[in-house]
Formats: sequence, structure tokens, C-alpha cells
Amino acid sequence: MDIAVYLLIALTLTLAATVERKVGRVERKVAQVERKLDLIMAHLGVEAPEPELSRVRALLAEGKKIEAIKAYREITDADLKEAKDAVDRMAESPS
Repeated sequence: MDIAVYLLIALTLTLAATVERKVGRVERKVAQVERKLDLIMAHLGVEAPEPELSRVRALLAEGKKIEAIKAYREITDADLKEAKDAVDRMAESPS
């Protein structure tokens, strides 16, 4: 029974390492595509519009930080940490 548990743990760790390597590869590829897209946009003189965050700022002004984070995520498709960090920066330096 003990050997089966050790084998299961070893298999799980091996699978986790494999998945982590593949995710790292995908992240690097996405970063390459983003850099290329940025270069193409710069060459063409195209600028990506900044998202309209007035709703987020209004929620912050009302003291509704959690709702502001939710709104930021909806507007920008950011993950939770990105949205929280961005809203925290907005709260520190109101414009």
C-alpha cells in the first residue's frame, strides 16, 4: 500500500512539472506574439485605445473598492490580482 501512495505522489509531481513547463512555453509564445503585435502597431502608427475607466473611478470615489475592482475586470478582462493592483494605484493617485 505504501508503494502505491509513493508512486501516486511521484506521478502527480511529474505531471505537475510537465504542465508547468508547458504553461511556461505558452506564456513565452504569447509574450512573443504581443511584442510582434506591438511592433506592427507602432510601424503602422496605430495606437490601442485606453479603456474608459470613469465608472471605476466613480465607484472608488463612492468608497466601493470591491465593486470598482469588479468593474475594472469587466472593462479590461484583467485577472483579479491585476485588477486589484490597478484599482489600488488609481486610489493612490486620483486623476
